[in-house]
Amino acid sequence: MDHKTIVYIWDMDETLILLKSLINGTYAQCFHGLKDVQRGVQIGKTWENYILDVCDQSFFYEQIENCNQPFLDVFKHYDDGRDLSDYNFSLDEFGPLADDINKRKLAYRHRLIAHKYKKGLRKILDQNMTRSWESLYEETDFFTNNWHSSARDCLEQCSGTRSHVNLLVTSGSLIPSLVKCLLFQLDDLISYENVYSSWEVGKLQCFTWIKERFSDQNIQFCVIGDGWEECEAAQSMKWPFVQVDPRPGSSHCFPGLNVSTLGHYLAVIYDRTEKGTDETAQQDKTPATIYRL
Repeated sequence: MDHKTIVYIWDMDETLILLKSLINGTYAQCFHGLKDVQRGVQIGKTWENYILDVCDQSFFYEQIENCNQPFLDVFKHYDDGRDLSDYNFSLDEFGPLADDINKRKLAYRHRLIAHKYKKGLRKILDQNMTRSWESLYEETDFFTNNWHSSARDCLEQCSGTRSHVNLLVTSGSLIPSLVKCLLFQLDDLISYENVYSSWEVGKLQCFTWIKERFSDQNIQFCVIGDGWEECEAAQSMKWPFVQVDPRPGSSHCFPGLNVSTLGHYLAVIYDRTEKGTDETAQQDKTPATIYRL
């Protein structure tokens, strides 16, 4: 059998990272008194402040918050390759994207954001901020029973073969999502080119772009998330969907979810697809989504 490339498409919030459920207390509440709800809320709010600070101080977020795009390279064709080492972003009169000039200015900002993403946060933050960030990560991982380090381990397993790739499709806006990847130490496993924001366009559109991007016939796709939108989009694409469940004792949370579990979902969908015309006809009558075992 020809070697197949697997494209793992991840949701972010409440899948690879826990944030909203920390801030609103629902994560800790699931443990029925075994976890301090207020401590979780404080951890979540601290992360929220870190994300906004890094966005504003290093990623032009105050300037481009209202110019969200589905991915960083969307205006790359407007970038003329100008040397930005002495470019003054605070004086270039960047404005609404009504003309090619401002689209080029946004492309400049996106190019610099991509450069900073590839460098990593340790080249951006000062020592005190770096220590605080690393300490917060460790505290969060302990509080969440190693959710974040286990999610990272799963990503590493998924990308263990060079031809396999991790993509992120998040309903959040693009710049904060990139910053979350950096802060939660996912940037070496998900490159900036592989981060998509479905904020305006929806997840089905992002999945369609991804299918077009990876058009080789030996590609398999697997979607992992906790929400209805990625579930319905995966079903529309006839891709396997693995639903994350953060409740204590679930095998579909972190720790617990691993590449072997994802492989089961892939095998059920794609093995069934490859069995021939008769079974394919039967498959068309069956939803592509497979829920928790």
